[in-house]
Amino acid sequence: MLQEITTQIFSLTPAASEAVKNILTERNLEGYALRVYVAGGGCCGVNFGMALDNNFRDVDSTFESNGVKVVVDEVSIEYLRDATVDYVNDPVRGAGFAVNSPNAKEHGHSHGEGGCACGGSCSCNN
Repeated sequence: MLQEITTQIFSLTPAASEAVKNILTERNLEGYALRVYVAGGGCCGVNFGMALDNNFRDVDSTFESNGVKVVVDEVSIEYLRDATVDYVNDPVRGAGFAVNSPNAKEHGHSHGEGGCACGGSCSCNN
């Protein structure tokens, strides 16, 4: 059975929450959640992916962050614990979501104190 947890595994910033809510509203995706997952390795050790999903599995964990339902699978949960998901609008690289996860550094290697910005490529903050 799908495990709903009462505490957040990681958090969405207000900007990330608003961006997700806007996408869900624009696309009329009622009943969907933000799925965050490990999408492979890269220069930062771990790359993260995100999708809007309404296909929840028994091994998934769900929680709410700033009014957004979030789903995480059993493998990704350890990499995402205590992470922060933000939405940034960089004039050079464009707009997108960025994941800063201290546990991705513990499970892989990282450059500096920053996290990975994901959405097509990995960017390490030095």
